[in-house]
Amino acid sequence: MDIKTLVLALALGNFSLCAALFFYQQQEVRSAPSAGLRSWRIARQLQAVAWGLLYLRGALPDFLTIPFAYAVLFSGFAFDASAWWELAGRRVWRRYLLPALGVSIGLFTGAWLLDMPAGDRIGIAALVAGFFALASAGALGRGWRRGTLLRRYLVLSTLSLTLVVVLRGVLAVLLPDGAEWLSPALVQAAGIVALYLLTFGNVFGYLLLSREQQESELARLEVADPLTDVPNRRGFYLALAPWIALARRPGQPTALILLKFDDFKRINEHYGHPVGDLVLKTLVEVCQKQLRDSDLMGRMGGAEFAIQLPRTGQEDACMVAERIRLAIAALPVKAGKAVINMTASLGVTTIRPDDAAVSLFKRADEALQQAKREGRNRVVAADSTPEV
Repeated sequence: MDIKTLVLALALGNFSLCAALFFYQQQEVRSAPSAGLRSWRIARQLQAVAWGLLYLRGALPDFLTIPFAYAVLFSGFAFDASAWWELAGRRVWRRYLLPALGVSIGLFTGAWLLDMPAGDRIGIAALVAGFFALASAGALGRGWRRGTLLRRYLVLSTLSLTLVVVLRGVLAVLLPDGAEWLSPALVQAAGIVALYLLTFGNVFGYLLLSREQQESELARLEVADPLTDVPNRRGFYLALAPWIALARRPGQPTALILLKFDDFKRINEHYGHPVGDLVLKTLVEVCQKQLRDSDLMGRMGGAEFAIQLPRTGQEDACMVAERIRLAIAALPVKAGKAVINMTASLGVTTIRPDDAAVSLFKRADEALQQAKREGRNRVVAADSTPEV
């Protein structure tokens, strides 16, 4: 396969992806695009146009097939890197990649206007491609230690192929006529093949990694509350199960606090659900500030939450509950022009050796209901003495 055929393959491959993404976007028009997907789509469109122009070199004016085509190609590389960083949770386009793109286009266009040798222009293009590929690898390399095998493979393959592309550019500048053991055609072929593999490795890698992240997020949402980002009922029960088992052995007890925000229904009725959501998130943050790193807070539903306190007796748990109650009452929540004062009722118990999750929560709920009957905004401890 000659160089021109590879360039055509790059153009057609990117055009095919653009078409597929167009129909995918029409089908998923009501769903929000994942992080970085918009930048990734733009990258595919730019690279499709650029490779198409490079393939038509000789049939179109040089201005279109050399400086303009490379400017579009560099923009495609930059948007590729931006998509990877957005997927990693950071937006670096305006601050870093846009200035780097401007410099890259300026250097290449200046080299063309000054009629510098083709080898020098190829060297600049290879270094630009290498820079943006390294930027993509940097985004991929974030969290290397906890990264999946797919992420690590993409980092290593990107770095390896980038090295070949950069070496191709360096050799084009230093050895424009090749050497006895290295012909210019071989250097050019190695560089374009590496760029081909880098481009389509980037394409399929992005799709696979996006899918992997989506599956990971779906798995997380099975055990987490999307509003407050604490465990949901299922997640809390899963975390509590080992501590219920440990309660059958001698050792320090584990306490459970059942908390409900008082008259929370009126917040949604008077101010609307968006304000209610804001109040919930704020109050959860207030509660978490009163807890240790080893403690766990979970949402049982509505305005009811449970708090697990490992290695904590009932007396200490009551002190923690009282501290939480005071912190909630002392912090009015600002929601637009409204200032909302909240209180909470709390029931406290500890895990008994004979407890199951049902009996444990029943006892904590009875204490909570007693707190509400006695006027709300108070802490009530349940009797945790084992039944004889």
